Amino acid sequence: MPLSHTSWAPYIKSKLTANQLSQIAEFIDIQYKQGTVFPPREKIFSALSITTLENTKVVIMGQDPYHEIGQAQGLSFSVPDVVTAPPSLKNILKELATDIGYRQSHDLTSWAKQGVLLLNSVLTVPQGKANAHAGKVWEPLTDAIIETVSSQTKPTVFILWGKYAQSKRKFIDESKHLVLLSAHPSPLSAYRGFFGSHPFSKANIFLEQNHRQKIDWLK
Repeated sequence: MPLSHTSWAPYIKSKLTANQLSQIAEFIDIQYKQGTVFPPREKIFSALSITTLENTKVVIMGQDPYHEIGQAQGLSFSVPDVVTAPPSLKNILKELATDIGYRQSHDLTSWAKQGVLLLNSVLTVPQGKANAHAGKVWEPLTDAIIETVSSQTKPTVFILWGKYAQSKRKFIDESKHLVLLSAHPSPLSAYRGFFGSHPFSKANIFLEQNHRQKIDWLK
């Protein structure tokens, strides 16, 4: 689904210039013609097509899509169940098991359908070249998305793992939203504060306190 067909389009258009939107469209055309890029083109905006602004209760920020064949779905950290869970996702599910309970599936689409915006800061990546599209065209768009969610009156949980995700913190109004910070779930940093951070139960406690339906993280 193209960006213009998502329910987010009017909000994004109000925050980005026509030139910025044109640059994004041109960047997509060029990159997908030049080589193998993930996620599949039709799934670039999956996070925005599955989770509407109205339904967004939790935002989980990722860095950029997985860069190997069959992994990226357009949802941060999620991969299809037919694909082996990457190390960061394995650690996310390990923390979930300690925090709430065991979840067998590592396809997180069901979270997105419940109102968890699984958003990467950068929405595309060339095969085998992690973060190669950082600093190109995507950051103004994802900044605008975070600002848009923050501007809503409904209390929302922002889960920011690692310094890259935490760079978005400046766009969040913490007087009405909950921001949960910890180390990234990568094996390089998970033992420096990610494990034991209990983000899933903390998110649900906040949602219930603010009369919003909690997330069934095991679904």
